[in-house]
Amino acid sequence: MDTIEGSLQALIQGNEAYVKAKRNGAISKVIQPLVAQDGQKPYAVIVTCSDSRVPAEYIFSAGIGELFVIRTAGHVIGGFELGSIEYGVQYLGAKIIFVLGHNHCGAVQAAMGSHGKGYIQKILDEIIPVIVGEEDVEKCEKFNIDNSVRRIMGSNMVKNLVDQGKAKIISGKYDIESGIVEFY
Repeated sequence: MDTIEGSLQALIQGNEAYVKAKRNGAISKVIQPLVAQDGQKPYAVIVTCSDSRVPAEYIFSAGIGELFVIRTAGHVIGGFELGSIEYGVQYLGAKIIFVLGHNHCGAVQAAMGSHGKGYIQKILDEIIPVIVGEEDVEKCEKFNIDNSVRRIMGSNMVKNLVDQGKAKIISGKYDIESGIVEFY
């Protein structure tokens, strides 16, 4: 996809196809050698949760080389994730950065209970400040998505590309029961 609008439409149409089970992306043995030889050209960077119920490539009916996917529990954003996002838009040419949250997010629910052990607490420490005092899990999930967008906009490289109209940051929420993505 060569334009921001075309890239966004590919995500929307891909999710519609996924929900209708019309297409599941090109992963054939014919495609693999082509992307190995010609390199990847993803039209979108997807920042999403590590939750195994959130399969980004399937959700958007995308094939090999079409999406640059970054997954962390609770889709939290730190230095490595920002570097990966910058790489996806600056060097691979992705037009869309999409923060994809989901319902029934275990990281958000754990942060609402403020409990974690080991390095899990580092994930919760990123989420807790943006949800403190809120008891509605759906609102907390949305606050966490918004926080990830804010963290991404903290990258000067990404901000400059967005300001120049070369990239766009969007967000949304995946419903794990229906498969539908609500685009914000």
